[in-house]
Amino acid sequence: MRSVFSRRTVMAGGASMLAIAATGSAQAQAKPKFKFSCAFPENDLRGKAFKAFAEAMKDDFDMEPHWSNTLFKQGTELVALQRENLETCDLAPADISKQIPAWSLMTSAYLFRDYDHLKKTFKSAVGQDFIKMARDQLGIEVIRPVYFGARQVNLKPDKKITTPADMAGIKLRMPPGEYWQFLGESIGANPTPVAFAELYTALQTGTVDGQDNPLVSAKTMKFDEVTTQFVLTSHVLGYDMLTFSKKSWAALKPAQQEKVRAQADKIFDASAAEYDEQAKQAIEYFKKEGRKVYEPDQNAFRTFAQKRYLDKYGSEWPKGAIEAINAIK
Repeated sequence: MRSVFSRRTVMAGGASMLAIAATGSAQAQAKPKFKFSCAFPENDLRGKAFKAFAEAMKDDFDMEPHWSNTLFKQGTELVALQRENLETCDLAPADISKQIPAWSLMTSAYLFRDYDHLKKTFKSAVGQDFIKMARDQLGIEVIRPVYFGARQVNLKPDKKITTPADMAGIKLRMPPGEYWQFLGESIGANPTPVAFAELYTALQTGTVDGQDNPLVSAKTMKFDEVTTQFVLTSHVLGYDMLTFSKKSWAALKPAQQEKVRAQADKIFDASAAEYDEQAKQAIEYFKKEGRKVYEPDQNAFRTFAQKRYLDKYGSEWPKGAIEAINAIK
């Protein structure tokens, strides 16, 4: 029997096929949505930078921000990336070191001299080796550092600090975790774990004698109201790593991946400059408020700290890595 199709049937069928094709094309071109997690609030300078980054990448993917660890608790973002429950985040290098002990080098005191040295390190061969470690062993794509200033010691007692010996007996608040606690020990203090949200009260009541954070953070949190001095130890640079999950990174075309790197470099370089400028302004503000601000014997602190780190973690670090980083100009 010969099948007979009306002209209307053929046209309707053609229209349906076109609609299906259009839907498939739209789905193929749909932008991915990447959930983003971080520990800092939206009004932090890093929040401003990440919003600029999201805007720069809006043609390639939508970034859904979750500020102040409202999606995942601090310290759990790495596992969330590995389980593909999270697409991108601002990842603490100390969290990487929990799974890759060699990364403890990148969290050690007096490793980076300034932001320029930090940036050059991760673009160098030794820095790329550490990024490759994370890619191969953890299944994540570490893009670049997100700087938020040098950490400085801020104390309630009015005691002059010149060398690490002067820090003996000082209860210095440090974030929980082995590497943070050892950081406190490496500058001669008695590290005491206190949640960041509870730190102002802990200083006010004398639960701790001091804290260490970048000056901009200290000013934002008004720690100067309950302390007497800022000791410019610059013992470690505050930085996290812009990081993608394996799946979300693979979802981007090579040209998009290059765009991520280029935009991130541009935006986070500008943010770093803003942090350093605001740190200078914070110093002037603290001085006007009657707080002491001075620099201790940096060489004494550096010698003390690096020896402590080498004794404890040196065997875990790649051979020649610290020498290579020290040599970067």
